[in-house]
Amino acid sequence: MRFVRAGELVELRRRVLRGGDPSSPARDDRDDDESALHVGGFLGERLVASASWFLAPSPTDASLVAFQLRFMATDVDVQGCGYGSLMLDASTAALRSRGAQQLWAYARDSALGFYRATGWSVLEGSQHLSHETQLPHTVIYKALGD
Repeated sequence: MRFVRAGELVELRRRVLRGGDPSSPARDDRDDDESALHVGGFLGERLVASASWFLAPSPTDASLVAFQLRFMATDVDVQGCGYGSLMLDASTAALRSRGAQQLWAYARDSALGFYRATGWSVLEGSQHLSHETQLPHTVIYKALGD
């Protein structure tokens, strides 16, 4: 895992999360913000996983310093090999050093089992269809203790 520029992640984001559709959005307006954190997982020199984090108000408690996860992606041929967990672990350590008290995301419902297994909670009643993908999503969050 290493910290990268957002531009290095766009192709993987588009391929894994947007079905390769070149017209689908694979960037966030906050990609270049100083507070953004972008993590790439590599197999040799090949980028196989991505996670981007943005300082954003918590959906559960506005007084918390919170970071939103977006564009968590793992290449199809290496899914289930532990890259997602490694991405979250590396990110969590870096975000704690930035004062993060909570992590949160709009998670695809198909990935909720993964997030629950890595310590995330579901915000009840937050189920919705993503305006970008039209896929079912749910708000998830994880408190970062001291």
